[in-house]
Amino acid sequence: MKTWYHSWRAAIRIARRDAWRSKGRSLLVLAMIALPIVGVSAADLTFRSHQLSAEQQLERDMGRADARMIDANTGGVPIMQSPDGQMYSAVGDYDDKPYPEGTTDVPKVLPAGAKTLTDTVGRAKLHTQHGLLNAEVRELKASDPLVDGIMSLTGGRFPKDSGEVAATDYFLKNSGLKVGSELTVRHLERRYTIVGSYELPQALKTDQVNALPGAVLAPLGAALEKSGIPASGNESAHLVKFSGGFTWNMVKETNAKGVRVESRAVILDPPQDSAVPLYQEQSWERGGGRGESMETAAIAVIGVVVVLALLEICLLAGPAFAVGARRSRRQLGLVGANGGDRRHIRAIVLSGGLVIGAAAAVIGTALGLLLTLALRPMLEEYVGSRFGHFDVRPLELLGIALLAVATGVTAALVPAVTSSRQPVLASLTGRRGVRKSNRVLPVIGLVAVVLGASIALYGALASDEILLVGGGSALAELGIVALTPALVGLFGRIGGVLPLSPRLALRDAVRNRGRTAPAVAAVLAAVAGTVAVATYTASAEAEQKARYTAQMPHGTVSLSMDESGGARDVPALRDAVQKMLPVDVRADLDRLSVGNANCASYDGYDSGSGSKCGRYEVVLPKANECPLWAQDPSRPDEDPAEKYTKEQKRKLAQDWRCKGTDTYGTGLDVTVGDEKLLKVLGIENPAAEKALADGKVLAFSRHHVDADGEVGIRLITDIEAADKAMAENKQAPGEIKSFPAHRVTGEKQSWGLKLMMSAAAAKAAGVDTVPYGAYFSMDRLPSGPEQQRMEGELAKTSSEAGVQIEKGYTSENDIVLLSLAIFAGLITIGAAGIATGLSQADAEADLKTLAAVGAPPRVRRTLSGFQCGVVATMGVVLGTVAGVLPAIGLRLADRREAMRVFQESLDEGYSTAADAPFIPIVMPWPTLVALLIAVPIGAALLAALVTRSRGALARREAA
Repeated sequence: MKTWYHSWRAAIRIARRDAWRSKGRSLLVLAMIALPIVGVSAADLTFRSHQLSAEQQLERDMGRADARMIDANTGGVPIMQSPDGQMYSAVGDYDDKPYPEGTTDVPKVLPAGAKTLTDTVGRAKLHTQHGLLNAEVRELKASDPLVDGIMSLTGGRFPKDSGEVAATDYFLKNSGLKVGSELTVRHLERRYTIVGSYELPQALKTDQVNALPGAVLAPLGAALEKSGIPASGNESAHLVKFSGGFTWNMVKETNAKGVRVESRAVILDPPQDSAVPLYQEQSWERGGGRGESMETAAIAVIGVVVVLALLEICLLAGPAFAVGARRSRRQLGLVGANGGDRRHIRAIVLSGGLVIGAAAAVIGTALGLLLTLALRPMLEEYVGSRFGHFDVRPLELLGIALLAVATGVTAALVPAVTSSRQPVLASLTGRRGVRKSNRVLPVIGLVAVVLGASIALYGALASDEILLVGGGSALAELGIVALTPALVGLFGRIGGVLPLSPRLALRDAVRNRGRTAPAVAAVLAAVAGTVAVATYTASAEAEQKARYTAQMPHGTVSLSMDESGGARDVPALRDAVQKMLPVDVRADLDRLSVGNANCASYDGYDSGSGSKCGRYEVVLPKANECPLWAQDPSRPDEDPAEKYTKEQKRKLAQDWRCKGTDTYGTGLDVTVGDEKLLKVLGIENPAAEKALADGKVLAFSRHHVDADGEVGIRLITDIEAADKAMAENKQAPGEIKSFPAHRVTGEKQSWGLKLMMSAAAAKAAGVDTVPYGAYFSMDRLPSGPEQQRMEGELAKTSSEAGVQIEKGYTSENDIVLLSLAIFAGLITIGAAGIATGLSQADAEADLKTLAAVGAPPRVRRTLSGFQCGVVATMGVVLGTVAGVLPAIGLRLADRREAMRVFQESLDEGYSTAADAPFIPIVMPWPTLVALLIAVPIGAALLAALVTRSRGALARREAA
């Protein structure tokens, strides 16, 4: 008795034999299916291996400790925390009173009998072979067994005394140092010996140095405090080992003393939400909602990408099965002549996809496994952390393998149906018969294009759902794919004006739409995605470029002293920059000093030298105050803007008094300099230069100039009284110095200058000045080595100086656009090449006929080249049209959202019409030119070069 099993067994045997006979075509399809399987299986193995279990994560966070205890900085006020210790809040209502602050002595909170290690992390500037490197310093006794898992020793040993340190491999690579080298810390005279190297399994790319507690950070903090330099904050935790572990009740008892706890036992076995006081507060929601939605969105995006990739494979592999079925039509005809029905013929063709899909599944999964194993060290370096273990999940790999089988069967589905409908007589005689084009598919495609475009435009112009833009664009693109056979036919109408070879290539493409249309659709899909991303990227880049605000003329270098720095070092710093860089003009900057000329600080507070510092304020005349911002002293809690309507706010926003001034530049309200500063900044204004020489203050805006043409500067010496007056919304006490002012007009860019005076004018008014920095115009942009040498020279002083180089807007998307063009080009050439190879195999009889009637050998090459070029051109043109729609839709949606925010800002009086958002739509012409011209020509030339001029000699077939 014959069953379906026997018929499918025979079909698979026939398909396996045909695949072995046509090795070239079979390998081509197998490679197309197997390559994505290799990538997906390798990605699955990498993701699962990189994904740590809770125990593995705890080992890297706290080693073998039972808990990590961290001061909540609430001054001992009880707190509530989440089970993992990441979220916490002080107990009580602090809406009407300050939130508690202060430190807690964590060691006093430790339970009796607990073993503890202090883990402190800070930052320091370390001397290297190249200069200075700002690195992380971790003070932890790494040799203790409690630390196992946090650090992995790779060479030498961990430090045993305060004069020794260990360093990460990443730090040693960047610094040029090695085990055995001496290490020095800026601001410390002590030298340390590097005795070992290690890595952080969770963060391989970290510049970190390990030392014993108290060896580096404490003396560094003392040295910085002595020098008057603020130290960066250190973060401390305590690793605790306690018999029996830390239970949730113990965690809550510790919380009551202002300390939060990350407990191993609680994280591995968390309590119910009802037992967590933090979750019972109305203002707190258990975390994860947004994370889960983002994870769901990511899975959806990955799913769409996988489906599109499989669709691409089916579009490319389908014609290969169609050509194989056509070349086996006599065999299929014999099956029909001997009693086989349509389902048997379908089974034979589908078995071809099944056989190749199964082979691709096995080979692709095996290669993915081996590739991941071989590239594991490289993958770990790329992701920046070590795998927890090599995690192989058989069910997931089986699902990926079945995906390959499904792809092969799907690719063979259309050829199977087409072959089963072929009349037996036509199959036996080799005739193709008269084939009618499908008239329903183009109609469906046209409807999908119109509907998809409408949905995308609605999402861009009227709806807040941005997914409508993507969904509508995808529907329109699928519609264009459905229209591809009809559009290929329209391309054929231009064949009459072409020479012989391109005319034959175009005719062949039109007559064999079953082979041409999928290849064109594959190119269309790849090019459409590339054009969409490239158009959106180019438009976003144009927007960023328009928003970019240069702080200095291009190529200018600025040197400024940190607020905590001393003015005494500024001359040496100026000379160092001029010595190390290709300086053309140097313009020195000074600042006003109130209270004492030796003050290092200019923020009004004692610099640590014992001298009393003051500060100054530029007086804003009452008549120049913006009504929207003018606070009534008798009503300090009232918002001045609340008494105006939206129309009044919009009108006041256009008032010059309410237009803010530039806040960039030197960072000083009053800059002390000479005409060289104007020259470096490109301000060519003879009247301004003369006014500066005459002792006047240059005012680059009218805000601070009163009706008499003067500028007032209030000198504040009593800082405490000034702060108290500010808190009470009153005028700060201090002497006001008046200076004649000159309004600088006609300059397009003041580069952040607000007020500028000469040192002589300040001295004449009895105001002290001290060095602050300098501006330098360059002969050319300094090179990398020149900048490094300059940083090393500046580090020789004890002050912290800031150096900036204006390099203009730098595009970060050029490599992205280039990569997209290369990707689309490879897909285009590959798809066109596949279509050309199949057409060569399918039209071998026509080529032999051309040779028989006297066509020269080069016709074979030119025909092959034009066949490839025709497919590439059609796919690129249609893909470009399809890709522009989603990019335009997304940019229109961005523009609508930006305009909404802008209108709200206008209603509040914070913006003017000149501040309207600039959201351009820019076409990436270099990418489009490469796709529309270079790629088709390159594909055609490549196909012509790899095609033989002469084919195999024809032999008479046996009767």
